[in-house]
Amino acid sequence: MRSYDSLGKALLIIGVLTLVSGMIFLLQSKSVVGPSSSFMYRNPEWTENGSIIIVMGVIVFAIGFLMNYSRADREA
Repeated sequence: MRSYDSLGKALLIIGVLTLVSGMIFLLQSKSVVGPSSSFMYRNPEWTENGSIIIVMGVIVFAIGFLMNYSRADREA
């Protein structure tokens, strides 16, 4: 089950990175962060894209968390 353990940890990391990326995109589209010369700056399309990316990151993180949590239950 070693690969199953590694996959759960990898999904946790990927989920967090995706979540953070989505938050940056969302904040940039709302003119909170980033240079005003960016194509994402004040762009409503990227507000939607950032929100979708955040949700995807949460889902991937949750799957990784559940994989690690179920592993702990199997070992107990």
